[in-house]
Amino acid sequence: MQFTVSSSALLKQLQTVSGAIGNNATLPILSDFLFRVENSVLTISATDLETSMVAELVVNADSDGAVAVPSKILLEVLKALPEQPLMFRVDTNTFAIELQTLNGKYKLSGEDGDDFPRIPEASTESSVSLSALTLSTAINRTLFAVSTDELRPAMTGVLFVLESNAVTFVATDAHRLVKYTVNGLDLSNETTQFIVPRKALNLLKSTLPTSDVEVKLSFDRLNAYFSFNEIRLVCRLIDARFPDYASVIPSNNDNLLTLNRAGFQNSVRRISIFSNKTTHQIVLRIKGTQLTLNAQDLDYANEASEIMDCEFEGEDMDIAFNGRFLSDVMANLSTEEVQLSMSTPNRAVLVTPTESSENEEIVMLVMPIMLNNY
Repeated sequence: MQFTVSSSALLKQLQTVSGAIGNNATLPILSDFLFRVENSVLTISATDLETSMVAELVVNADSDGAVAVPSKILLEVLKALPEQPLMFRVDTNTFAIELQTLNGKYKLSGEDGDDFPRIPEASTESSVSLSALTLSTAINRTLFAVSTDELRPAMTGVLFVLESNAVTFVATDAHRLVKYTVNGLDLSNETTQFIVPRKALNLLKSTLPTSDVEVKLSFDRLNAYFSFNEIRLVCRLIDARFPDYASVIPSNNDNLLTLNRAGFQNSVRRISIFSNKTTHQIVLRIKGTQLTLNAQDLDYANEASEIMDCEFEGEDMDIAFNGRFLSDVMANLSTEEVQLSMSTPNRAVLVTPTESSENEEIVMLVMPIMLNNY
């Protein structure tokens, strides 16, 4: 088998799919790329058995065939090469690979492409089309709240809820919760839901185009399939029951705090530097139109406070938060002002933007922590 391809075009596609390769491959061949040539189209595949990525590239080929190519050495070679035509020669008996450039030849050992794990294909699939911008925004809004606790597998991904005219994305780690809904869609789909794991979403986040390209989302009982341009991502869905998020979103919050998001976020970041390194506690003291932020670390005699203006409707209160969680929430909103809706210092607080587009709705929830040393 022999084919010629642009070195820079090949490197771009390899870097796109390489994220699917696991750090600790259970099988040696899982550290490889699968190259399959059919009708002058090179299909590049990578997988860790849970998440797979496939990319296509038009090449000049004299025959069809498949070979598994070691990923690490190939990427290192391509990164060191300037843009030029690159010829691959593959011995179909020994799977030895020879790379020929304008000025050199490089040899490496491949493996039989037929031994590479099969990438799942959708069988009895259901599918919808979503804008790449919509999907990218949803991932950016929710991914920070996904849990890293493998003992709670349902929380290690984002819940997708598809309805006929809307799609909702939910993520939580039991300390924070994000619910992001896009309305006004025409999905022509029965209500269904599934959990997409964190790794697949991170790959999508770095791969989705910035232009308004349509992404085809297909799904069955085991897998979700994302297709756009010449890229396809397949991931195993998380087989677990997602928490009943609707029941933890409070509905009667009479204390409303409105403030400048950027100013508050920066203040939280500064104050958190002086907080206890275990609890990361910062205390909000709300009195009239004045908000005071306090933090202290008694172990090192560190202490800080700041005052900022705000609008507040309700009874004066003190409430404490993990500063990192509060900062993450603020960083993932984009409006000039935000509103914190509270009831008591020990109940969940809703954080919402004061302005939103007609077809977009986002609600973030932060759990307070017990007031210590105040």
